[in-house]
Amino acid sequence: MTTPPPPDTTPPPVHLHVCVTCRRGLPASDNPQGRQLHDAMQALAAGNSNLVVHEVACLAACNDGCTAVIATPGKWGWLLANLGPEKADDLLTYIDAYAASAKGTVMPSRRPASLSDMVRGRFPSSLFSGV
Repeated sequence: MTTPPPPDTTPPPVHLHVCVTCRRGLPASDNPQGRQLHDAMQALAAGNSNLVVHEVACLAACNDGCTAVIATPGKWGWLLANLGPEKADDLLTYIDAYAASAKGTVMPSRRPASLSDMVRGRFPSSLFSGV
């Protein structure tokens, strides 16, 4: 008799959706701050199968600077704002804490100080079944 393989306990990857049109109130340019943030996060995620970075055209939070959504199945999803390419390393630290959390909640005390004002809203995990 053959023993069935053990269930896959690998957690699903974290998905980061970055608005590539965000300019943080700056004039239009060929390389907006949101695109720069996206590119920085893609570089940080290179070779990391636990993080998938997506680009989106607009998250409709233009008054809040560069924005992104972090989501993974089974956890809260978050709309994040006041981001920029200079915060990419801190955002990766936040993503690691998010991935390690059971329900996707990262308390303010566990966030890098530069990200203290970034949360704009959260979404139930049921919206992110397929991310």
